[in-house]
Amino acid sequence: MGMTMTQKILAFHAGLDKVSPGQLINAKLDIVLGNDITTPVAVNEFNKAGFDKVFDKDKVAIVLDHFVPNKDIKAAQQSKQCREFACEHCVSHFYDVGKMGIEHALLPEQGVVTAGDCIIGADSHTCTYGALGAFSTGVGSTDMAAGMATGMAWFKVPYAIKFNLTGKLPANCSGKDVILTIIGMIGVDGALYRSMEFTGEGVATLSMDDRLCICNMAIEAGAKNGIFPVDEKTVEYMTGRCERTPKVFEADADAEYDETYEINLSEIVPTVSCPHLPENTHPAKELGDIKIDQVVIGSCTNGRMEDMEAAYKILNGKKVADGVRCIIIPATMQIMRECVEKGYVTAFIDAGAVVSTPTCGPCLGGYMGILAEGERCIATTNRNFVGRMGHVESEVYLASPYTAAASALTGYICEYEEA
Repeated sequence: MGMTMTQKILAFHAGLDKVSPGQLINAKLDIVLGNDITTPVAVNEFNKAGFDKVFDKDKVAIVLDHFVPNKDIKAAQQSKQCREFACEHCVSHFYDVGKMGIEHALLPEQGVVTAGDCIIGADSHTCTYGALGAFSTGVGSTDMAAGMATGMAWFKVPYAIKFNLTGKLPANCSGKDVILTIIGMIGVDGALYRSMEFTGEGVATLSMDDRLCICNMAIEAGAKNGIFPVDEKTVEYMTGRCERTPKVFEADADAEYDETYEINLSEIVPTVSCPHLPENTHPAKELGDIKIDQVVIGSCTNGRMEDMEAAYKILNGKKVADGVRCIIIPATMQIMRECVEKGYVTAFIDAGAVVSTPTCGPCLGGYMGILAEGERCIATTNRNFVGRMGHVESEVYLASPYTAAASALTGYICEYEEA
């Protein structure tokens, strides 16, 4: 029996000709990632274990993105510890104020990750990089510490699910609608510790931003990772950007999958995930009586340039509804700069929105948009658990930038319809 794309990458990094689902392996790492919340814990474990150097200063990435600029004394202390560790070990990929971005948008943008990589990150949404044809997955801070010191990590080779994509997305639908639809189909544990492998003729119709969004939320279906094949769009994205030579792996024709799902992209509709699980999905047009207090457009899921373009398309020349707080967060400084240069920021401000420097901020209930008791937010973020964005009696609805921006104008959840 052949191997899936994920299994081939893991076999290569383990120095093996073949691996099988369920097999325990020890694999070489190309990148070890941490952020301002998880890195301090990893540093403490690193020091406790007696390690005195990182395995490769060019293969460790530390991104200050959750509470930066620092929101309080604890956040400042955590960031200081990251800065000191990065300085002591000459970490090449250290991103602080002025250079920072939301980690899972920043690393692909900066070419730190590439096709064929084996990547771990002390953040569950590290699975984002599968959009580039890499194996990437989230781990705990202890595994991050060991990875920084040894350049190795152990894995149980995952079983796989295939999603065969056909057709093309309708106008004003995006990768967010695709992944919400899939999670609604299979549930939050539908891919538990399995690889979500996307294939089919429909892949070519999806942009890189769509693919990054889809892989980002693989963890919301319980997956170990999500991954796309490397095609012309992937190669174009990586050319002149990536610091290592990409290595392309392809699934064998006789690779084994637990299940195969057929997804016709042309049948996707604007979709919203209602509280309090990502699997609780409904078409946006069915939710028009739900009044909202806040809109968040950003995060590691939907803070990329195409997301900003969608928000601009809808908000430009219009006004956010009275009583609605609209918060827009470009995911990196490069995206922020482009928004400024294209006039998007001015349009957002004129519409009545606020624009923030890159931060995870409200997504995890950190800052820049905490919800009070009874308040509702429609957000382009990835989780809507109880209390995720603030008070335990607040509600978060997950949606695409098109749906979120349209809802900001009406004050109610709605599907965007062009005039």
